[in-house]
Amino acid sequence: MCAAMKFNQCTLQDIPAGDSKNKVWKWHIQDPASQRLTWNTPPKSVLVIKKIRDASLLEPFKELCRFLTEVKNMIVYVEKKVLEDPAISGDENFGAITKKFCTFREDLDDISNCVDFIICLGGDGTLLYASSLFQESVPPVMAFHLGSLGFLTPFKFDTYQTQVTQIIEGNAAIVLRSRLKVRVLKANMEKKARVDEKGIILTNGDVESSWKAVQYQVLNDVVVDRGPSSYLSNVDLFLDGHLITTVQGDGLIVSTPTGSTAYAVAAGASMIHPNVPAIMITPICPHSLSFRPIVVPAGVELKIMLSHDARNTAWVSFDGRKRQEICHGDSITITTSCFPVPSISFQDPVNDWFESLAQCLHWNVRKKQNYLSSEDEEF
Repeated sequence: MCAAMKFNQCTLQDIPAGDSKNKVWKWHIQDPASQRLTWNTPPKSVLVIKKIRDASLLEPFKELCRFLTEVKNMIVYVEKKVLEDPAISGDENFGAITKKFCTFREDLDDISNCVDFIICLGGDGTLLYASSLFQESVPPVMAFHLGSLGFLTPFKFDTYQTQVTQIIEGNAAIVLRSRLKVRVLKANMEKKARVDEKGIILTNGDVESSWKAVQYQVLNDVVVDRGPSSYLSNVDLFLDGHLITTVQGDGLIVSTPTGSTAYAVAAGASMIHPNVPAIMITPICPHSLSFRPIVVPAGVELKIMLSHDARNTAWVSFDGRKRQEICHGDSITITTSCFPVPSISFQDPVNDWFESLAQCLHWNVRKKQNYLSSEDEEF
């Protein structure tokens, strides 16, 4: 990143007490609410991500971009397909602004070292998309709630000028949302071929296998399911090389604490604050009453493979994208990534999280009991 940033870190200290031979170990665990974003140098570039094909975001997008370029004199990066929207490309008044933009294309252009921070306009999906654009270090993300749910988007657009100015000045709380590093290893089975004396390609029926590995950074969850098959999924789950269980049911969810409030909570899992270093394993409709969701320490290595006697293949998706089939011999390896997503908070990570639980999921909302007077208690 062009402008360096730094975060406060948790530490474990040994403090001598009196005699040098005697030491008192002191666990120092930082309060999540005290985690702050500070800039070593003022940010100069910003990536603006807008939800595609959403007409309600056009005016906020244009207004924000004018403010960033004309008032804050920042370099604005915008995805090329956003500017191809006729409502933007056909706006002559906005055309002069778009000429100042730097554009890029997903999976083709690398902007990882060009952007100081990110602004998302849309729902939670825009933050997930922003995460997918950066396979290593991710710039701080400021997400405005302009979508449907908005669990991960704490900012309201009404006062965007004041809020963006505070971020540029480095006055903001931040939460480091852990990601999952996922490696998919798939076997490519190809028939052996030979060429005869006339140059004709012949196959002899023999099969030659090769391996293809693909890696992903996942912010919410990895979902393994049975796909279109009517049979139960049958996959083996390994932890640090040891088989811990075989999942028989509709599938399995491996999620971060951030993803615990997404598909996992709908499948019966607990909700985990994003500051907790953990990985959650949640079965989807397991064919066993005793198979409950579990939480394992961040850093362990999970591996998922089809069981040798599985009747059908499985399917996997990563944050709801890149869906693909998993066959016998393929494997999915999952561990905690070294590259979290620095998510800028509206108040602080604790208050923002409980506010989202209340506003988006209506957590523990019910009609209150009537007050009982002393006379009522007699009955």
